[in-house]
Amino acid sequence: MTKVYYCKDVTTDVLKGKTVAIVGYGAQGRAHALNLRDSKVKVVIAELEKSVNYKQAVKDGFKPMSAFAAAKAADVIHILTEDLVQAKVYKNEIEPNLKKGKAIGFSHGFNIHFHQIVPPPFVDVYMVAPKGPGTLVRDMYEQKKGVPCLIAVYQDASNKAKKLALSYAKAIGGTKAGVLETTFKEETETDLFGEQVVLCGGVSKLVQRGFETLVEAGYQPEIAYFECLHELKLITDLIYAKGISGMRYVVSDTAEYGDFSRGKRIVNDDTKKEMKKILGEIQSGEFAREWILENQAGMPVLKAARKEEGEHIIEKVGAKLRKMMSWIK
Repeated sequence: MTKVYYCKDVTTDVLKGKTVAIVGYGAQGRAHALNLRDSKVKVVIAELEKSVNYKQAVKDGFKPMSAFAAAKAADVIHILTEDLVQAKVYKNEIEPNLKKGKAIGFSHGFNIHFHQIVPPPFVDVYMVAPKGPGTLVRDMYEQKKGVPCLIAVYQDASNKAKKLALSYAKAIGGTKAGVLETTFKEETETDLFGEQVVLCGGVSKLVQRGFETLVEAGYQPEIAYFECLHELKLITDLIYAKGISGMRYVVSDTAEYGDFSRGKRIVNDDTKKEMKKILGEIQSGEFAREWILENQAGMPVLKAARKEEGEHIIEKVGAKLRKMMSWIK
C-alpha cells in the first residue's frame, strides 16, 4: 500500500532560513508563491519584465527579478515555466548560479527525465506536483484545505532532498489532502500517457467522431453537439466526484445498460493495443524526441493541426450554442 503523508508526518523545518525562488509566475507559480509566503517561507519571484505575470506578481506584493538574479539569491529554485522553455532558462540563468547546498525543484519531470536538463551532482533535485490547477491550489489553501501532491527525488546530494520535497508540499498545502511518493520517470510517463490516450487525445477524438457520426446520419449538428460534447461535463463531473461506479449509479438504467453493453465495442482490444503502442513510444523517448524536434522546427505540425481542428464544424456549432449559456462565462 502506498504511504500517504499528511501534516502530522511532515515538518517545514527544512525550509526555515531558506529563500525559495519561484521561476515563472503563471497559475501554478502564483499559487506556490502565495502559499509559501503565507506559510512564512521567504520567496522571490523570477518573471519577464512587462509581462502580464510580472504585473500580477507586483500586484501581489512581490518584486520580480530575472531568473539569473533569483537563482543567485535563492537556496531552493523551483522551476514553473512551460516545459518548452525550461531547458533554455536553466542553461542561461540558473546553472551558472548553482553551488553545493542548493536545490532545484520541478512540478513536472519531462526535462529531467528526458535529459534536457542535466543538473550537477552537488545539488538536490526534487519534484512537488499538485494534482490540480494553480487556482485550485490557492483556493484550497485559503480555505485551510489542500490539493493532493506527488513528490519525487531525482538527486539527493544533501541526504535531505525527500524532507525538502515534503516540506515544500506542506508549505503549499498539499499535506492537508495527502502527499504520495513517485519517481520522475513514473510521473512523466504516466502524465504524457494520460494526456495523449485519455484526457486530451482520446476524449477529443471520441467526441468529434461521435458528433460526425450523428451529423453524417442526418441529425442536426446542434443536437449532436449537445449529446456528444455538452453533456460530457455532467458525466465527467460525476466520475470526478464519485468514480465510474458512482456515475453509473446516478445515471438512468438505460444509460448504464448502454454503457456496459456498448462501451466495450468502441474502446476495444484493438484500442488497448494502440494505447500500449503509444505508451511504448513514451517510454522509449520516441515521443519526447519528436516533440523536441517539432519545437526546434517552429511547431509546423502543431500549427497545421490547430488550424485544421479549429475549422471543424463542431467548433462553429459550439461557439454559437455556448452564447446561449450565460453560466459558462
